[in-house]
Amino acid sequence: MLGAGAGCAVWGYGRTACPAGPATMPHFAKLLLLIFCLVLLVESRRHRRRRWTSQPELRKAGHIYKKNHDVTKTRKGKTEQLLRVDDHDFTMRPAFGGPAIPVGVDVQVESLDSISEVDMIDLQSQFSSTGQVLPPAIADLHSWHYWKDERLSFPSTTNNSMTFDGRLVKKIWVPDVFFVHSKRSFIHDTTTDNIMLRVFPDGHVLYSMRITVTAMCNMDFSRFPLDSQTCSLELESYAYTDEDLMLYWKNGNESLKTDEKISLSQFLIQKFHTTSRLAFYSSTGWYNRLYISFTLRRHIFFFLLQTYFPATLMVMLSWVSFWIDRRAVPARVSLGITTVLTMSTIITGVNASMPRVSYIKAVDIYLWVSFVFVFLSVLEYAAVNYLTTVQERKERKLREKFPCTCGITHSKTMMLDGNYSESDANSLAGYTRSQMVPEEEKQEKMVVHLALSNASNSSRKRGLKGHVGLRIIQNTHAIDKYSRLIFPGTYIFFNLIYWSVFS
Repeated sequence: MLGAGAGCAVWGYGRTACPAGPATMPHFAKLLLLIFCLVLLVESRRHRRRRWTSQPELRKAGHIYKKNHDVTKTRKGKTEQLLRVDDHDFTMRPAFGGPAIPVGVDVQVESLDSISEVDMIDLQSQFSSTGQVLPPAIADLHSWHYWKDERLSFPSTTNNSMTFDGRLVKKIWVPDVFFVHSKRSFIHDTTTDNIMLRVFPDGHVLYSMRITVTAMCNMDFSRFPLDSQTCSLELESYAYTDEDLMLYWKNGNESLKTDEKISLSQFLIQKFHTTSRLAFYSSTGWYNRLYISFTLRRHIFFFLLQTYFPATLMVMLSWVSFWIDRRAVPARVSLGITTVLTMSTIITGVNASMPRVSYIKAVDIYLWVSFVFVFLSVLEYAAVNYLTTVQERKERKLREKFPCTCGITHSKTMMLDGNYSESDANSLAGYTRSQMVPEEEKQEKMVVHLALSNASNSSRKRGLKGHVGLRIIQNTHAIDKYSRLIFPGTYIFFNLIYWSVFS
């Protein structure tokens, strides 16, 4: 732009410059060129720094963007805001101060592992206040609890529920249900706590757990092993009385579900059923209590093979001695002692597998009666041996008293074992003096003859009963003979009564 003079030029910003001389122009151009180069250098460095720093920032921004869209990592905060967990005091029950909150219960029994009469938890738990045995029963089950907590209601357009695990359970109110008479109980935690919580939009809550319970079962062994037992699992609130919490079976008997494959080695599970009652504690009040009852009948075949059959065989073995000659003392004594010791071993083995109860069991009655039969068989031979000894002593005295028969034929002599008839005794009067014993012994023989005659006459008067008794005394073989009938008949009669009463 040209200015006022011919030789001057007007620059921007209101400045004018006149052409300089040849010496000043090159220096000014160099200065402008240097300033321009410095500006270009600074701008180029700034551009490079922006290029290297822009890529990590974009990556970081993309990572934040992805995190904001990860639903599983942001659901926790959204869920707590949706359920308003922080807005309420969940240490108090729903509708605190109002009517009792109803809590429905469903139970599914997965397995009934064992019921042992011997494996007690400790010595103090063997007996209850009524003196009944309390063996442990182990059950694996799932429990479901239903209630309504309006504090957990949330808006929903689809009316779908939300499901959570055990971590949310620690922040809200849940029923404090426990198992009465439980010795060991635990919630499974493999691989995480087996707890499920499901919340519906209207505030209804479903709470589920998997629990293994080791509880005590009241048993009466008066009919063991022909017994049937009824065991129960009892659920109850620990803190809330019936004025604050009302436990009930949600679907009645249908609330209890069982696996069809459940079986026990010693018992047959006949039925499961549910009941509910009120339990009273003098210090706190009345509580709702739910009962899971199952009826068990013991399998008898095991005890028939291990107890009843061996005892019966030992009793029958003791009867063998009745057919052995009474003079075979070692055989009959050893057989009797062996059967007695075997019965003692059977009784000891049965009692070792049973708790120490103070009343008589059905198996005790059978075993001890069998033991008595075995013991009586030993006493029977003792009686036979004693009467034989007495008989032989009498015969020996008679031989010493009448050392010679002097002509009396062998067929007319009195049998030394005492087996003689009245005709034999009366026939002594028909013999002549020469056929009889010497004169000095005649008077003594007549006394014996009269005594035998009087004994035979009196035996006829006493009748059949006295005759049988005399024959038993006179002939010790008769004791064995009648024992062969009396012992088996009495034992069979006992078995008929026993199995008809306890079966």
